[in-house]
Amino acid sequence: MTGGRAVRVRPRATVTLALASVGGLAAFLWPLLVRPGAALESTSAPLVFALLLPVLLAVVLAEMSEGGIDTKALAMLGVLSAIGAALRPLGAGTAGVETVFFLLVLAGRVFGAGFGFVLGATTLFASALLTGGVGPWLPFQMLGAAWFGLGAGLLPGARGKAEIALLTAYATVASLLYGALLNLSFWPFSLGGSTRLSFDAHLGIADNLRRFALFTLSTSMGWDIGRALTTGVLIVVTGPAVLTALRRAARKAAFEAPVEFVPAA
Repeated sequence: MTGGRAVRVRPRATVTLALASVGGLAAFLWPLLVRPGAALESTSAPLVFALLLPVLLAVVLAEMSEGGIDTKALAMLGVLSAIGAALRPLGAGTAGVETVFFLLVLAGRVFGAGFGFVLGATTLFASALLTGGVGPWLPFQMLGAAWFGLGAGLLPGARGKAEIALLTAYATVASLLYGALLNLSFWPFSLGGSTRLSFDAHLGIADNLRRFALFTLSTSMGWDIGRALTTGVLIVVTGPAVLTALRRAARKAAFEAPVEFVPAA
């Protein structure tokens, strides 16, 4: 057992979470699925992703309405979101140095996939408010970070050095995928159609995938590798202590313990 599930993902919440993830993935990948020759509107992507905010809120409301989040879990969520929001400006993304994603991995590992999903979204939202980073890119970042925390909560069981190795490997791969997804959010509109790195609606999936791979390698791969290295190193260095502290907090909070109601006299 890796920790207490601070957010219990019950059937209705599971469906909402799955729909939000499928819809978000479709919104990320739509440029690759567009029919060759179709016209693209530059406002389409921001409009689609503006819809993700209410979807993410619906996930939280579904959890709460089914009793998936209690006051202890909300308090833990608030504390960790605040810590993550405060940590993120320390790296500011310089050369790919990101100081927040390791916390999403460790918290998702201890408190479960549902908690990791909500924590990823709320941390990026709080960070954007703190740093003035609110913009059309925010829903992309929120959903990407939510998946980051969700995946950590779905990893198989392990303890000790094996667990740290597992979390480090996951964080490395997830960091690279996160960067690729964010690239997809703006790539179709970032360049004109005159370069070999540009999106071209007249081409098929394979040709556009090749162009996107070249775009990622030539523009953001250095930052993505920096994010992966930073997150991995922070997990190796702080992981054992932070996991111990979070698991101790989970035991004391007893998230999965049944609540006993005492009738009024």
